[in-house]
Amino acid sequence: MLHAHSSTETWPSLPYAEWKDTLATLHMWLQIIGKIRLVQEPMVNHWWQVTLYVTSRGLTTSAMPYGRSRTFQIDFDFVDHMLRIQECDGEQAAFALEPMPVAKFYEKVMQGLRDVDVSVSIRKKPNEVPEAIAFDRDYTHSSYDKEYAHRFWRALVQADRLATIFRSRFIGKVSPVHFFWGGPDLAVTRFSGRKAPPHPGGFPNLPDSVTREGYSHEVSSAGWWPGGFGMDASFYSYAYPEPEGFGRAHLEPSAASYNEQLHEFVLPYEAVRTSDDPDAMVLAFFQTTYEAAANLGKWDRVALER
Repeated sequence: MLHAHSSTETWPSLPYAEWKDTLATLHMWLQIIGKIRLVQEPMVNHWWQVTLYVTSRGLTTSAMPYGRSRTFQIDFDFVDHMLRIQECDGEQAAFALEPMPVAKFYEKVMQGLRDVDVSVSIRKKPNEVPEAIAFDRDYTHSSYDKEYAHRFWRALVQADRLATIFRSRFIGKVSPVHFFWGGPDLAVTRFSGRKAPPHPGGFPNLPDSVTREGYSHEVSSAGWWPGGFGMDASFYSYAYPEPEGFGRAHLEPSAASYNEQLHEFVLPYEAVRTSDDPDAMVLAFFQTTYEAAANLGKWDRVALER
């Protein structure tokens, strides 16, 4: 049974088995909103224009251009559990986030856009999932547990805060701290400044050309993943291309390890949330895994770091 105080915990529990159906549904809802941003924004290197951002209530597209004189934005509110569409001339539309099939959510979003006089057409097939059911035909995913959606957001708030601190220590090219709806995951990416070999691709329902744009240059990328495929939430860090000896490099804290299958360092979220100093654990993880990528990859750290 969920306790009333759990929704205000700074680091709430997120056991995958308890909310996997809600996560699967929410993933598809996030993809629908993300794809709206994809078609509205001009292309930015590494697909940075498609991401969502953490807010004090949930996730947002931020303002998106519509024609030459208007903007609109879409917000997930995981406090009051609403989906809100706002347009710059004052028009608004909203509906409650509650258990409903992806197809119904898609229908409500498109109706909401029409209500604020916005017309958007997206590709209805989701990305980066093995079984891609078109959004308007998906009656399989329909779960929404408000408590766990709220916990998901509160964990994102902490991950976003710590990734922002980590980002501030780098003066080379570095991404925003942003939420990729394909994964889905929150990420911040540092760049060496050198080009990378073409990425082999191979992600389900994602063209290899998309992956190659994302990894066109050498990176050390870190962030937070809410879980999936039977695995609980975790912080992660990886390098592309992965330098020789990366998986054997010095690593902190002791709860972190290298996952041979994923080719990533992982730090279980549960270990972080139950520790005496979650901030120190996460920042040590981000720093030591970055150092493994930068040192073994021979990055010019003097020029790139504060």
